[in-house]
Amino acid sequence: MAVSEEESSSSSGAGSSKSGSGGCNGGCYLAKTVLRGSVVLQVVYGRIRSSTSYDVVFGKETSIELVIIDEDGVVQSICEQPVFGIIKDIAVLPWNEKFRVGSPQLLGKDLLVVISDSGKLSVLRFCNEMHRFFAVTHIQLSSSGNPMDQIGRMLAVDSNGCFIAASAYEDSLALFSRSASAGSDIIDKRIFCPADKQGKIETASGFTSICGTIWSMCFISNIVCQPNKDYNPVLAILLNRRRSYRSELMLIEWNTKEHSLHVIYQYSEPGPLAHHIVEVPHSYGILLVFRAGDAIVMDFRDPHNPCFLYRISLNFTPPSVEEQNFVEETIRIPDIVDEDYSVAASLLELSDSNKNDPMNIDDDSTVKPGSNFVCSWSWNPGNENNPRMIFCADSGELFLIEFLFDSDGLKVSLSDCLYKTLPAKALLWVRGGLLAVIVEMGDGMVLKIEEGRLVYRSPIQNIAPILDMSVVDYHDEKHDQMFACCGMAPEGSLRVIRSGISVEKLLKTAPIYQGISGTWTIKMKLADSYHSFLVLSFVEETRVLSVGVSFSDVTDFMGFQPDVCTLACGLVGDGLVVQIHQTAVRLCAPITAAHPDGIDSSSPTFTSWSPDNMTISLGAVGPNLIVVATSSPCFLFILGIRTISAHHYEIYQMQHVKLQDELSCISIPQRHLEQTSFISRTNNTNGVPLDSLPNGLDIRNTFVIGTHKPSVEVLSFTSDKGMSVLAVGSITLTNTLGTTVSGCIPQDVRLVLVDRLYVLSGLRNGMLLRFEWPSISTVSSLVSPGLQTFDNSCMANCTSSSIFASQNFRTQPMQVSSLLDKTKDFPVYLQLVAVRRIGITPVFLIPLNDSLDADVIALSDRPWLLQSARHSLSYTSISFPPSTHVTPVCSTECPKGIIFVAENSLHLVEMVPSKRLNVQKFHFGGTPRKVLYHSESRLLLVLRTDLSDDLCSSDVCCIDPLSGLVLSSFKFEPGEIGKCMELVKTGNEQVLVVGTGLSSGPAIMPSGEAESTKGRLIVLCLEQMQNSDSGSIAFSSRAGSSSQRTSPFREIGGYAAEQLSGSSLCSSPDDNSCDGVKLEESEAWHLRLGCSTTWPGMVLAVCPYLDRYFLASAANCFYVCGFPNDNSQRVRRLAVGRTRFMIMTLTAHFTRIAVGDCRDGVLFYSYQEDARKLDQVYCDPVQRLVADCTLMDGDIAAVSDRKGSLAILSCSNHSEDNSSPERNLALTCSFYMGEIAIRIRKGSFSYKLPADDALRACQVASNVGDISQNSIMASTLLGSIIIFIPLAREEYDLLEAVQARLVIHPLTAPILGNDHTEYRCRGSMAKAPKALDGDMLAQFLELTSMQQEAVLALPLAAQNTITFNSKQSPTPITVNQVVRLLERVHYALN
Repeated sequence: MAVSEEESSSSSGAGSSKSGSGGCNGGCYLAKTVLRGSVVLQVVYGRIRSSTSYDVVFGKETSIELVIIDEDGVVQSICEQPVFGIIKDIAVLPWNEKFRVGSPQLLGKDLLVVISDSGKLSVLRFCNEMHRFFAVTHIQLSSSGNPMDQIGRMLAVDSNGCFIAASAYEDSLALFSRSASAGSDIIDKRIFCPADKQGKIETASGFTSICGTIWSMCFISNIVCQPNKDYNPVLAILLNRRRSYRSELMLIEWNTKEHSLHVIYQYSEPGPLAHHIVEVPHSYGILLVFRAGDAIVMDFRDPHNPCFLYRISLNFTPPSVEEQNFVEETIRIPDIVDEDYSVAASLLELSDSNKNDPMNIDDDSTVKPGSNFVCSWSWNPGNENNPRMIFCADSGELFLIEFLFDSDGLKVSLSDCLYKTLPAKALLWVRGGLLAVIVEMGDGMVLKIEEGRLVYRSPIQNIAPILDMSVVDYHDEKHDQMFACCGMAPEGSLRVIRSGISVEKLLKTAPIYQGISGTWTIKMKLADSYHSFLVLSFVEETRVLSVGVSFSDVTDFMGFQPDVCTLACGLVGDGLVVQIHQTAVRLCAPITAAHPDGIDSSSPTFTSWSPDNMTISLGAVGPNLIVVATSSPCFLFILGIRTISAHHYEIYQMQHVKLQDELSCISIPQRHLEQTSFISRTNNTNGVPLDSLPNGLDIRNTFVIGTHKPSVEVLSFTSDKGMSVLAVGSITLTNTLGTTVSGCIPQDVRLVLVDRLYVLSGLRNGMLLRFEWPSISTVSSLVSPGLQTFDNSCMANCTSSSIFASQNFRTQPMQVSSLLDKTKDFPVYLQLVAVRRIGITPVFLIPLNDSLDADVIALSDRPWLLQSARHSLSYTSISFPPSTHVTPVCSTECPKGIIFVAENSLHLVEMVPSKRLNVQKFHFGGTPRKVLYHSESRLLLVLRTDLSDDLCSSDVCCIDPLSGLVLSSFKFEPGEIGKCMELVKTGNEQVLVVGTGLSSGPAIMPSGEAESTKGRLIVLCLEQMQNSDSGSIAFSSRAGSSSQRTSPFREIGGYAAEQLSGSSLCSSPDDNSCDGVKLEESEAWHLRLGCSTTWPGMVLAVCPYLDRYFLASAANCFYVCGFPNDNSQRVRRLAVGRTRFMIMTLTAHFTRIAVGDCRDGVLFYSYQEDARKLDQVYCDPVQRLVADCTLMDGDIAAVSDRKGSLAILSCSNHSEDNSSPERNLALTCSFYMGEIAIRIRKGSFSYKLPADDALRACQVASNVGDISQNSIMASTLLGSIIIFIPLAREEYDLLEAVQARLVIHPLTAPILGNDHTEYRCRGSMAKAPKALDGDMLAQFLELTSMQQEAVLALPLAAQNTITFNSKQSPTPITVNQVVRLLERVHYALN
């Protein structure tokens, strides 16, 4: 991820502004999308991958995504592909067996038809081998960019796949017929409408036109449509003519033989506005027209003599359907001859017509139009006899319409409301009774039809629009996460965006596993490489499944007691498994029916051991060792096994100990037998010699417990010496007021050995702890009296003969120097070196294998991968939703499998070595507009608008970044709307400066000037509440004598439900800042009003300046402000600057000020402190509607505009002493994103890749520093995150040559037919330097080696066209060069 601008700039001095890499790279940037937009604008369904697959395609404006919706309603992405253009509409061209195909790859598969800003009609196919879409053909319709009157807005495809129609926004359309031959051209004939320059179309009585807005269109299907028969398609369109309030229905017939168009029917009347027309499937002429307030059903089976059938009111109170009988003798409405036909004449003819006119819809109707309209709909797939449609009204209500065809004609039934949600942009009804609901400004969902109602199944993530973002190194561990304001009210949310580890989902069971209480995988022999059994424990039963191709139930062949809840189980010896439940410990020998290595018997053998009149609460199983604990009274039992005869064994008690405190968890290392001692006297780790660790610790005899004291303790057991305590780690976490943090009882504990031995513990309050053995220097520094007692252990006594033996293990006073030599008799006190809160539910620790250095899955409210080899605590979230249980499963088919238990199903997944950005959602009301991170309190400050509160519509709230809880808020006055906010330094403190508007109207006139409104500048102080029970936490870590360290940490008192899509990464590289333990629990902080001032205009921008001032804008003025005497109770305006138009953004770097307005673009100012004067020194070379701006240094600004471009402006080649306001900034780089970047930030990537050292050996990369320095992050309204990385000139030149070949190679060229250079240059000057397209270059890594060689072998002319006779470059580019450089960029960003 990235470091925020404040962090990256604070470490650089004033002189660095001219020498940063951003300025010396000459505007050489590479733009890469790291999180693709989530807005789904089109959704279609078809057999895309094969003739038997049913796939869903999402059109996302700048990308296309192929997904499937599984039987449980979960959307799974197959592939997502950038299109290097802007999609206008998508439709499916269904497979028709009557058409011959030239390529076997197209056999039985549906095709996609797409129109885009390329001005072309593109037909796409999906290639399973390349796992992406390719173009079959392109047809030029208009010039690029799609003007209003040129074709390229909307598509319609006839149900048989024979014809395609494409329309413009207004005035024109085109029709295409599918080719019946097996040639390469899939399109046969085409015709444009209007065909002549006069724009006239022939009718039966003259001519007419289609001048006006084309709202909707559809084909009227024919019963038989064969390529060898002459068939004239009929297209129905809804038209709204200019300066008319009338909706017009027009039927256009294409005479394919004569190649002419005729209007065969035309109808218009002053009724409700019609906005969509759709054909009822398999009806061959029944149309449904959606109007404002109602829907009408019309019969066009005879297109020359249509009639009206039904009218459905959309007021839903109650739903009503009006039925009209079929009329045998229909009266045809006269055609409108031309555009000048008078409205009065039309009304007169309509009034003179028969009152029984079959097309008389609105006269004398008892069903009045309702107040709703239909915004989306979808048909039931595969239902040919009785078509059914689910539609969504603008109220968000979902209804079902069913069309019944019988001997009496057509009947229509309308259901009650099935579900209520937000108004849906699109609906898609897929097989299995599942309905995908797409919402524009929030998460969509998948619903399932069950017993006549719709039931929620899963979300469809949509984080758009991203209105603001804040990049934070939340744990101070040089690994960042982004907090983003997403969505609009009522679906506004705060999203946490991190890098994450992907998983490949291999298998999912039906949701039949309710009430699972534990999962384990067991081997048959200690030396086996693969697991043999999967044990599932339920509340009142236990089931055992065999691990293999199919997980079959082998419970009856194991010997386990099936009617109990298993507390623990495991392998104690070859062929011997142990089950521990509340009343007994059961030793079992499975038979061959369960496993080939089992005993040859008809039934398994087993033996049991039970404590006397006590209930077992915990247990653990290890090689040759069983440990169980009881509660009330509390005892710890050490059990062993011995052989009585062949296949007959006995469990016997080796020792038992009475406990002072109840145990909470037990862990026995599942080590390999050859591992005897962890001590390696020759290795050092971070300067701490391993000789400082206790001597004689044998892993084979060691286990770890967690207690309710709370503490973690490392114990050892040997047959000759019994049990002894090796180390104790006391868990004492208190806040600054002395209150103990609740929930610090260990839930799970593990012993880890990587160079050094340490103990991991997951607590019940969501914390993760790491304990280490103290070094010699730490122990020697304990000069206090060395009186340590065994009371620090949970064990009251320890004996092998009697539970109530009199032996007391209290040690006698001894010198500190003898501690290391007396570890046999005296425990070492573990040092708590790291604490993290990773969730808000208990933390379970599950190692990925039996090795002591295995990585560990830490499962709380979401799963994390804990990297055991890292110092401190380094954990990476796994891309999987919240789960209750997890266990690794290793088989021949899946050697690195993991089974998650989620939503009552078992999920078999495998982690894949790739990274991705994943999103966590915190939902709260309103629209989040601005987010800031307050480092002192470790809280997020969020500015919200559009609240549903009656007293206020906008506020600033404090949010816990872990749980999403709103801890406190400051509400604005009624009618006041928050516009901006920033943290500003005053003295040694930070205050929050907020700008508001006191009017709900627009702030800007159409001319760009400011409206005459008022606003407020508010100063808020963030203070910690003194009367709270929570605050900064000090933890106690004892080594010999107690010592305390403090670190800010906040305790969360509640649980906030969260919804995860994918997962997130909170990984940290090696962390050397372990002097203090970092804790995070939410403190009690609140916002206090410092002062407020009314300003002459809405305050739209605020920015800190020079660590002692801040900038604020109102209307077309901006001010340098300060706090006199560092008093936050008063704000003084020190200087004022003015622009011609409304100021949108303010940003500063050192002394430089950059102002962005809504017309003149970016303006550079300087402030003279002595004279208190602002001077304009540079201006933008072009007019620009600024969306956001950030200063890379004092000379370079990155600016995004409202047209979808990002530009880099520089004044580094000018001398400021001789400059004037007319001296333009130089445009050093530009890039058209196709999406509006509403927020941009400077950032740098701070973590190092393992392959970086090897990559530096590359010829090109060897002379280049870290390519991630001075990067730019941009978040867009479509939900994308795009990173701009500066490159060295030689890197840029190499990749530019590769890109020039990729844009023309058939495998990588833009699939919508766009000219890539023209597309990325939109909105900028023709000769301006361009950023490289990282999405285009990333395709190079997806090619095979031979394909990569073929791409680089393409010779180029000056205009990047293929010239086969041109000479090769004198310095040819090698695949190795390109791959190494692209991998360095690609994996750093993904």
